[in-house]
Amino acid sequence: MQLGMIGLGRMGANMVRRLLRGGHSCVVFDVNPANIEALVAEGAIGASSIEDLAAKLEKPAAIWLMLPAAITDQTIDHLTPLLAKGDAIIDGGNSNYQDDIDRSDKLAPLGLDYIDVGTSGGVWGLDRGYCLMIGGPDGTVKRLDPIFHALAPGAGQPLPESGRTSELGYLHCGPSGAGHFVKMVHNGIEYGMMAAYAEGLNLMKAANAGRADRTADAETSPLSNPHYYNLDIDVGEVAEVWRHGSVVSSWLLDLLAGSLAGDPQLSEFSGRVSDSGEGRWMLKSGIDTGVPLPVLSAALFQRFATQGNDIYAAKVLSALRAAFGGHAEKGKH
Repeated sequence: MQLGMIGLGRMGANMVRRLLRGGHSCVVFDVNPANIEALVAEGAIGASSIEDLAAKLEKPAAIWLMLPAAITDQTIDHLTPLLAKGDAIIDGGNSNYQDDIDRSDKLAPLGLDYIDVGTSGGVWGLDRGYCLMIGGPDGTVKRLDPIFHALAPGAGQPLPESGRTSELGYLHCGPSGAGHFVKMVHNGIEYGMMAAYAEGLNLMKAANAGRADRTADAETSPLSNPHYYNLDIDVGEVAEVWRHGSVVSSWLLDLLAGSLAGDPQLSEFSGRVSDSGEGRWMLKSGIDTGVPLPVLSAALFQRFATQGNDIYAAKVLSALRAAFGGHAEKGKH
């Protein structure tokens, strides 16, 4: 089957490679010509522009966008007049599901089908496959099934007797918006899991706090029973042992153990954790529907803190302590 791919970053390029391996034809475009050239060398058909890509596609055309959410709408607007009734636009990036619903409503009167695909797999997807959460009209999703099947972890495997594509790693979740809604929840859960690992390992790293010198002054909370905290725990080795038979084992833990094995102090990282939007959207959905999301909320706000967005609040706390009790900031020179 033929697919057009716009956006050849870390995921888009590897998705093209996986499709090529599966015997599919790909027409590719990216703002960086080097990304196009690399895939042409591997068997893809290069396009010099979005117009060129659209012209090289057979009908009905299917064009997959693997772009940052901020430029997806303008790219769709660019594409729309180049397409014909029956063509499909697929957004595999991390878009807000509400935008998907609006896009589908806008494109439907033109006879264009819009498919949203929550895509999970990261830089490992080329070999492991991509877990796909799909939203869109039944007929078009069914027509594009060979593409989804080739990208998913179960590529090359026949459909199970149960008929459930979910067993192969891809699922038609519902109408437009459903795919990215499920991916939004997926990423929110990911935030919480990552935060739980981070907090737990941080506590283990501090298990030898009883050996540290603690200043005896009014600004330092004493450590009760310091002899209980004389434990030297190899956090990296703990992460490794948890991978084998533990109820907290996961692929995330596998990746973390690998990182700790190479750099136990994680010295190459500053600790600033970005958020790409899904956690915020999920929290807003929880508010809209009255569904409590305390774990996600804490994980999301912790990411904001790592970005330095709590500095002013910390200054307010220091100012208040100084104002009501004359407490000077400890360590300030």
